[in-house]
Amino acid sequence: MSFQELYSFSPATRAFWAKTNQAVLTLMILFSQLFAIFAFATCGGYSGQLRVSVDCVNKTDSNLSIGIDFAYPFRLHQVSFYAPLCEGKRQERLFLTGDYSSSAEFFVTIAVFAFLYSLLATVVYIFFQNKYRENNRGPLIDFIVTVVFSFMWLVSSSAWAKGLSDVKVATDPDEVLLLMSACKLQANKCGSVHGPMWSGLNTSVVFGFLNFVLWAGNIWFVFKETGWHKSAQRYPAGSSDKQTSALNQKPYNRGSFEQSGGFGAQGDLGQQSSYGQADGYAAGGPTSFANQM
Repeated sequence: MSFQELYSFSPATRAFWAKTNQAVLTLMILFSQLFAIFAFATCGGYSGQLRVSVDCVNKTDSNLSIGIDFAYPFRLHQVSFYAPLCEGKRQERLFLTGDYSSSAEFFVTIAVFAFLYSLLATVVYIFFQNKYRENNRGPLIDFIVTVVFSFMWLVSSSAWAKGLSDVKVATDPDEVLLLMSACKLQANKCGSVHGPMWSGLNTSVVFGFLNFVLWAGNIWFVFKETGWHKSAQRYPAGSSDKQTSALNQKPYNRGSFEQSGGFGAQGDLGQQSSYGQADGYAAGGPTSFANQM
């Protein structure tokens, strides 16, 4: 069903489809709120831990459970821990490598603002529908903001996916063991006890791209509320209706067509008959001509 046919429906039918579009848009914006909450909660509320062990030649110097805690916003270069040097009771203070706060904070910021805007849009859709449609300002602003958020969700989710990949590498227990001086000696045995759990952060990336898909889908439904879409569909339908009504106002009339002198028996043929009589070519014309000879 084309939109041109849609606008040719009765006003009641057009009102029904408009309400249906508004209901779908409201439902999708509610899902946007839910997905935005999941996105910034799983990323912004994350905290992880990894544990490694250092088994020195002198067992009394060993530490078999070195815990390293890190959390959002993943400024790993500020995360410190102590590791034994396997030289008596001496220890060294080490730091993880990398600062991935920019991509993580960017992702969470977009999620928070998207949630706030979707919450505001829900209130407007439900309680201020007439104000929203006034002068077509509301749909146009809504359309522009939806396009912007769709793009920002794509950028922030991609950046955070890359940042999460780098965080996984920086907190890999095998990579952390390379930072320890005691682990560079073959006499000492170093190993991993357990690594961080990544299910929460992986979920945040998934919800980030789901938000992009959802907001990109909202673009079409918001566009249908704008004057751009309605004017583009109304004018072709109006012109065709005018042509149809013009044709309906002039039905075919055989009597009037014959009276116009086109091909009626009393039209041109009648005129030709009188013309022939004037020149001596009537029914009695040839006989009078023979008599004259």
